[in-house]
Amino acid sequence: MDSGLLFSFLVVDLLLVCVPGADWAYVIATALRGARVPRAVAGLVCGYALHTALATAGLAVLVAGSPRLLTALTVVGAGYLLWLGWGVLRRPATPRAGTPETAAGRPFLRGATISGLNPKGLLLYLSVLPQFLTLRGAHLPVPAQTAALGLLHMACCAAVYLTVGGLARALLHARPAAARAVTRTSGAAMLGIGAFLLVERLATL
Repeated sequence: MDSGLLFSFLVVDLLLVCVPGADWAYVIATALRGARVPRAVAGLVCGYALHTALATAGLAVLVAGSPRLLTALTVVGAGYLLWLGWGVLRRPATPRAGTPETAAGRPFLRGATISGLNPKGLLLYLSVLPQFLTLRGAHLPVPAQTAALGLLHMACCAAVYLTVGGLARALLHARPAAARAVTRTSGAAMLGIGAFLLVERLATL
């Protein structure tokens, strides 16, 4: 692939990943609850691995072209964000050591569910990624280019989210009140994003 295209995609992708959203909210809440941030980030990246596989196989286009399937995916993803955000608001986290519950696989599973069911992630692969593919005269076939860009996106997500989780734990560890406020803000963000996705999709029916 052309190195200039790769660098351009990296810049655009980093800008998108650095915009706070549901992923950020989940990572921050996970860090403040004392759960393992790397495990939560691995779950988020695993969800985007699913999007990468769908895009590489051409199935993402099929999903985008099926209004009923895309609507069902949006409703499930938005509903999960609403449920998770409400839970965070009900039990705002304060810095504490991990418990047997948080040490288990739940952070990974929740992270994979959040990113895997996020229709915005799927649309990102459909609207942004194709602009950086070389369709003619390329040394790599389009599926291989798609997979390479998807892996680059996953690497950007891992780097940014690990940094966000580490900073949240380090800066808010000795500030329980601030940590509680940040967690509530994260929960409210999940609720807002879930509601926006739900209303936006249902309005197109």
